[in-house]
Amino acid sequence: MSSEAGVARLDALPREEAEALLTTCLPVPRWVSAVADGRPYAAWPALESAAARAAAHLDDEELATALAGHPRIGEKASSPAHQAGLSRREQAGVDAGDAEVARALAAGNAAYEARFDRVFIIRAAGRDAPEVLAELERRLGNDDATEREETIGALRDIALLRLRQAVS
Repeated sequence: MSSEAGVARLDALPREEAEALLTTCLPVPRWVSAVADGRPYAAWPALESAAARAAAHLDDEELATALAGHPRIGEKASSPAHQAGLSRREQAGVDAGDAEVARALAAGNAAYEARFDRVFIIRAAGRDAPEVLAELERRLGNDDATEREETIGALRDIALLRLRQAVS
């Protein structure tokens, strides 16, 4: 299905079904409502723009809700809130079966959580373990405000990736 046909399908869904689909992309009720309210969309660029705008800012509660939907990078989904299939596919380039990679990711995740008191999130799709680890190391040097914005940006990128997949 083309993304244009997928956008038309999203536009035609009953509200409840559209919200369910959108929740798999970013489980933030305000974002889900904003994107659903914007229907109909002329094409993917209009949907992408509306979704990106709605995800540009997340308050503390929304940020916590969004992060609860993601496992640690390099770990399997361990919560019903995690989108296990999506996370597994998105993290496919990060081989946590490699003992050294697994150790480095575990250490990096622990350092990040100790520093920022939240799970490290990155759009892992299309990235391999060295890239993810380099970004994790770089972001550990951020101040709190900068890292909060990078976290929101990563969540937005993941939401847009998932949304594009959902309508393709």
